[in-house]
Amino acid sequence: MAQSVILTLNPALDVEWRVDAFRWEEKNAILAETRWAGGKGVNVVRWLRFLGSQPRLVIPVGGAVGRELVQCLRAEQLPARIVPLSEATRANVVLTAPDGAQMRFNHAGPKLSQNEWRQVTQIVLRQLSRGGLLVLSGSLPRGVPVTAYAQLIRLARRQAARALLDCDGPAFAAALPARPFLVKPNEHELAQWWGKPLRNEAAVRRAALALSTLTQGWVLVSRGPASGWLVNAREAVMLSELPPRVRPCNRLGAGDALLAGVTRQIEMGQPPAAWLRAGLAAGSAATQCRAGTLPESPPAW
Repeated sequence: MAQSVILTLNPALDVEWRVDAFRWEEKNAILAETRWAGGKGVNVVRWLRFLGSQPRLVIPVGGAVGRELVQCLRAEQLPARIVPLSEATRANVVLTAPDGAQMRFNHAGPKLSQNEWRQVTQIVLRQLSRGGLLVLSGSLPRGVPVTAYAQLIRLARRQAARALLDCDGPAFAAALPARPFLVKPNEHELAQWWGKPLRNEAAVRRAALALSTLTQGWVLVSRGPASGWLVNAREAVMLSELPPRVRPCNRLGAGDALLAGVTRQIEMGQPPAAWLRAGLAAGSAATQCRAGTLPESPPAW
């Protein structure tokens, strides 16, 4: 069974303030505060452990916020290989109203030195096993090149490991020529790469196929309650499935749960149809939980 290394280069201590309402230019009463280890890669690891995997997390952290984040990881029994940073880890704030509406405030995060970036790459390489998976998830911190994910994808291939990529913007575009095994854009991110709106299913399918042709690998498109797509142009595979119907109470981290569901099925050597089905089930289950928490039992698919 393949083992997964999860790299989250720009983690955060996530802080949720539950408020009675959003009032502009007025006082907003905080009814409750919750703090937990966040960042897309941390969310993926949390769900992978829940689904029965033994992932290896690599995470650079620094400062008092970083120390609190590590304490949160230990409290959840999420083992991690820590890369110490000279600058402080960021804290992101989510405001949640009683009706579930949210406002999110994200810091840019620390700037990594060249030596710190070198340490990250060396540790990732040491953690990778032949035939394993490398999950690259989230935004790039300041100080690392926009080609950082592309570099790691190529290094993984030399180790006979497969890279799964979940990011957006310039880092996403720069990583594609390195040919990751799978990329997971949501519909907005796919449209951003495509350069025009995706107005219907046919447009989503065309853009996903074009992206797969470029990477020569798998493309998984998440679309909230609409049908998800898993395509591979080279293997002539085009799969589409509706996620389970639920009434979301939280959307933070749902895409990360989806990626964890897919990763777990790849680890176990399951066929692509199972990747899609399990990913959509995990993503839907995540919307039924408070941010940073897990369901009582793994979702069925």
